Amino acid sequence: MSVRVMILGGTAEARQLAEVLEGRGVATLTSLAGVTRQPASLPGDVRRGGFGGVEGLAAALAEERITALVDATHPFAQGITANAVRAAELARCPLLVLRRPAWERTDGADWSHFADLPAAMAALTAGARALLATGSGSAQALDLRPDLALFLRSIEPVGALPAHVTQILARPPFSRAEELELMRAHRITHLVTRNAGGTEGRAKLDAAADLGLRVMMIDRPPLPEGVAHVLTVGAVLGLLAGRGVLDTPSGTAP
Repeated sequence: MSVRVMILGGTAEARQLAEVLEGRGVATLTSLAGVTRQPASLPGDVRRGGFGGVEGLAAALAEERITALVDATHPFAQGITANAVRAAELARCPLLVLRRPAWERTDGADWSHFADLPAAMAALTAGARALLATGSGSAQALDLRPDLALFLRSIEPVGALPAHVTQILARPPFSRAEELELMRAHRITHLVTRNAGGTEGRAKLDAAADLGLRVMMIDRPPLPEGVAHVLTVGAVLGLLAGRGVLDTPSGTAP
């Protein structure tokens, strides 16, 4: 049977993996959750929208004759990862989870750590002007602090925002200079963000450090126990080769 890899995507690493695999002649099917209305083009086949839960994903793995499943979704996509684990077990399909390394605090940066967004919101001090780099899925937490000036940045618009929330529509990546300009323009005092990791999102943390802002860092949820977890595209290729799914990679991506 020919090799066919399904990638649960939506990240830069998912795109890179698809490019590398397609470049090596491996057919890929990238699945996108459909949250972003106009995602950038991807190599290989692309599927948009959910599968209908665990059973639907398991059926798709069988119908598409998938050789291996790689979960390269956002580090906070807990539901998708949990479904991928169960579906791979049902379909008896090898599963790997690709998660880029988490950000680490640099010397002099002011970080506070929280388990979730409501906890971070509760800890904001009176009079704060907070930039929420937490996406459109943060809308339900916005009413928790009507006493603050909040600036919600997301790719997709969020309707019916409270009066104390300003919507900032923008598509990453952003440069350090752009982040500094934004924070200064809105007189931001706090940055609220999830520890998504990756080089593209690091600029906002560097800008916050430059301005001496406090960062309210939401820590990553744990991965399901026992799941194979790697940090780079190259490591994915190496594990796929080790499991006999691919030939031994040469000159693999970092």
